Amino acid sequence: MAWGGLKRDHYPMATLRFADEARGLLASRPLANVLAVGLGRSYGTSNTLSGGALLDMTKLDRILSFDHAAGILRAEAGLSLNDALAVIVPCGWFLPTTPGTRFVTLGGAVANDVHGKNHHSAGTLGCHVRALGLLRSGGEMLELRPGDPLFAATIGGLGLTGLILWVEVALSAINGTNVSGERTAFHALDEFMALAAEAEKTFEHTVAWIDCASTGRAFGRGIFEAANWAQGPLGEVHAPAPALSVPVNAPSMTISHPTVRTFNALHFRVKKAKSGPFRQHYSGFFYPLDAIGKWNRLYGARGFHQYQCVIPEREGVAPVRDMLDAITRTGNASFLAVLKRFGARRSPGLLSFPMEGLTLALDFPNRGALTLELLGRLDDIVRAAGGRLYAAKDARMSRAMFESGYPDADAFARFVDPAFSSDFWQAVSR
Repeated sequence: MAWGGLKRDHYPMATLRFADEARGLLASRPLANVLAVGLGRSYGTSNTLSGGALLDMTKLDRILSFDHAAGILRAEAGLSLNDALAVIVPCGWFLPTTPGTRFVTLGGAVANDVHGKNHHSAGTLGCHVRALGLLRSGGEMLELRPGDPLFAATIGGLGLTGLILWVEVALSAINGTNVSGERTAFHALDEFMALAAEAEKTFEHTVAWIDCASTGRAFGRGIFEAANWAQGPLGEVHAPAPALSVPVNAPSMTISHPTVRTFNALHFRVKKAKSGPFRQHYSGFFYPLDAIGKWNRLYGARGFHQYQCVIPEREGVAPVRDMLDAITRTGNASFLAVLKRFGARRSPGLLSFPMEGLTLALDFPNRGALTLELLGRLDDIVRAAGGRLYAAKDARMSRAMFESGYPDADAFARFVDPAFSSDFWQAVSR
């Protein structure tokens, strides 16, 4: 099931425990009938395949080599970032960039070409992949490196070019397990832009929470954070599992407009009161939601849509302002609203999501037609601005939206393995 809870189909699944088993498993499947999956944190339909079979990669999770001096990690594709960090952090290394959860696999992170709070300085994960092992359904076992066209298709290729068996990635050196930085409240989008532009000169990591339920004089307010790695001991890694977990689906009205509006107002006041310097462990800064297991159940049995877009730099803040205005008018607000600036560094991936500009990520409870109508309005704004949606987060992207946002889609399609597909790919491909 996708993390957004919108699709609840059950699929036949085989578990891959050793790389040598892979050829036989692929040979036993009909064409366009297989999709490799990891820990299931993709929100929409990029990790589901109706009528097909899923290949569970989470047992293919061994570290193959780790150069402690150079910071080069080679590991099987099913290794979770959670387990990788437990090994590399005590040795003074961290992932070159990380998504907002450590409960994803290395292969899944490559297939979605994940980005983090340091895109302006580091780019995507694909910028740091040195090599990967790919098994095609015809039996070819390939070692791909930057510069190979199939490598470019596989980075951010949504698992459609074949089976990623292992990945080699260059890590980032750290001198401690804490980050230190500055927290600032802003009251308008233009103020955010000024803060971000200045912070990117000296800070590796920047991010903002934005209150998308506020109106009037509070419209566009938020909290901006910028941080660097701090000096300190290396021994304290993250907790291996969440301390709390949501046991069952919450009632459908748990996340409603009144509760979101109240939460956002309180969150802004609390964070504003804590403006100024801060210091915290990396787990709280990079992975705040990982502290709560199964947090997606808070959205109830109907699930939720995550919507993430990127707007080109040339368009400024106007499209984001239009999106926030559309959201506040409908009353379908999100309290998980993240605003970041992407830098100019390009990923090698043909379907990589980031481009230089602003990215906005939002969560909306699934209220059926009302929610889809709002998302359609947001699509119109994004498309008119020349932006795109993030396939890893999407459950309802149209073919036209995909083709307008990803100009290399036709070039990518030539590298899709005939045995691999997904519900997302079937919806957007020709």
